[in-house]
Amino acid sequence: MSSPTLPRPLILGSTSPYRRALLERLQLPFDTAAPHVDETPLPGEAPATLARRLAHAKADAVARRHPQAIVIGSDQVADLDGVALGKPGTHERAVAQLRAMRGRTVVFHTALAVVCIATGYAAQDDAAVQVRFRDLSDDEIERYLLAERPYDCAGSAKSEGLGIALLDAIVSDDPTALVGLPLIRTARLLRGAGLTLP
Repeated sequence: MSSPTLPRPLILGSTSPYRRALLERLQLPFDTAAPHVDETPLPGEAPATLARRLAHAKADAVARRHPQAIVIGSDQVADLDGVALGKPGTHERAVAQLRAMRGRTVVFHTALAVVCIATGYAAQDDAAVQVRFRDLSDDEIERYLLAERPYDCAGSAKSEGLGIALLDAIVSDDPTALVGLPLIRTARLLRGAGLTLP
């Protein structure tokens, strides 16, 4: 089966292998581009607001370099009682995140923006996923982190991998959102931008 021809180039404004793999499910040809956006939270910025701002900033940054393209930007921030938890980056920070989240419900805000400068199209959406973590022991946290090393994932756990064993429940209306790109919402915004799906 040949790939569909798009009216405009489609670019994923992300270097995340997780988002790339998710977008491939829609069977549209696309390229990727690094957005090069400062992801530092603003003082007092709520996690959901941070995710939405960064998703738009990423889409806009890539769209400015490729004004004829339809650009997707996305960002995910874990929210523990109003405190933003980003990518831990190190083993020590991942341990601290998982200890803070054990036995608790964390909301993962996965924001999405689609921008096309040439047509003036700009739309945003976000998916909130409630994740209840088991009451993890320190040994379980160590074993998990050494096995999967999820240091590039907000909240220090990969639900699509072994990290699912850390959880009691996931509540979402967009099941791909927790992995990093809410495909139900992505498809909706891409149709709004003029693409035909499926």
